Amino acid sequence: MVEESAEFEETEEMTAEQRASSGQPAQPAGNIVYVSKKGVMAYVLAVVTQFNAGAKEVTLKARGKVISRAVDAAEIVKNKFLQDVSIKSIKTSTEDMKTASGAPTKVSTIEIVLARNPGSSAELKL
Repeated sequence: MVEESAEFEETEEMTAEQRASSGQPAQPAGNIVYVSKKGVMAYVLAVVTQFNAGAKEVTLKARGKVISRAVDAAEIVKNKFLQDVSIKSIKTSTEDMKTASGAPTKVSTIEIVLARNPGSSAELKL
């Protein structure tokens, strides 16, 4: 497991090896946006950029205190920037973690899959 500070404020990107060892399915890293401590618009831009590059689906992943930032980013993309994008699925789970002092704890996680509706080719000019 990935060690984090006691605040659980940011999410670290996991490598393919770490995902494989943690039991998470391997997904193409190009269509995953890991939400951390940056401003919400940084993640909105990352998602819009992925869709403009031709992605059919983009996944926002977050854990701990930044879950609300991932939800905000998904809603801003869907309602303000790309109206042809919808939320395909939302998956929540809990990860076992260790605090900086080594104590075991549980952290909530979320994965929001955004999908471009079939037949749409609108591109946002940034």
